[in-house]
Amino acid sequence: MSLYDIPLSTLDGRPATLREFAGRTLLLVNTASRCGMTPQYAGLERLQETYAEKGLTVVGFPCNQFGGQEPGTAEEIQTFCATTYGVTFPMMDKVEVNGPGQHPLFAELTAVPDAEGRSGEVGWNFEKWLIDPSGLPVTRFRSRVEPESAEIVAAIQAQLPAGPDEAGQPDQLA
Repeated sequence: MSLYDIPLSTLDGRPATLREFAGRTLLLVNTASRCGMTPQYAGLERLQETYAEKGLTVVGFPCNQFGGQEPGTAEEIQTFCATTYGVTFPMMDKVEVNGPGQHPLFAELTAVPDAEGRSGEVGWNFEKWLIDPSGLPVTRFRSRVEPESAEIVAAIQAQLPAGPDEAGQPDQLA
C-alpha cells in the first residue's frame, strides 16, 4: 500500500489521504501543543511559507502519547496552532504513533531510518519525515532537529518538484 492510500482524517473531521498532495514534497510531523518542542511550530510554518509555492506541504499529526502533551480537542488544537503560531499548513486528526493503536501511516513511517540509520518507534513529539513528490519516504529527522536546520532545509530543497531557484542555486531560508 502506498502512503497516498492510507485513510486519514483532517483535524475538522473530513476524510482525507496524502494523495491530495501527490506531486508535492511533504514534511510529516507528529506534533503536540504542550511540549518543550512546541515552538517548532514556528519553524514549520516558516518552511511552509517559504517553500509552498515550490511544492512543499508540511502536514501536522497531533499526538498525545508523550507525556499527555496534546490533551486538547480538535477544535482546541486548531485554535492553539492558528492563534499562537499562525499555522496555515494542514493538520490531521490526533493519532497514535506507537503501540497497539498505532495509526497505519506511522506503522509505515517508523520503518524509515534517520541519518544514523536508526528506524523504529517514534521517540517523542516533533519527529519529522520527508516524503518525495512520488509519495516515497526519503528520510526521518528526530525531534531535536529543528525544522529550519541546514540538514532539513537541504533535504527539502533536494526533493522540491520545482527545483532550485532561477539562478540555479539552492534557496537560502531568510
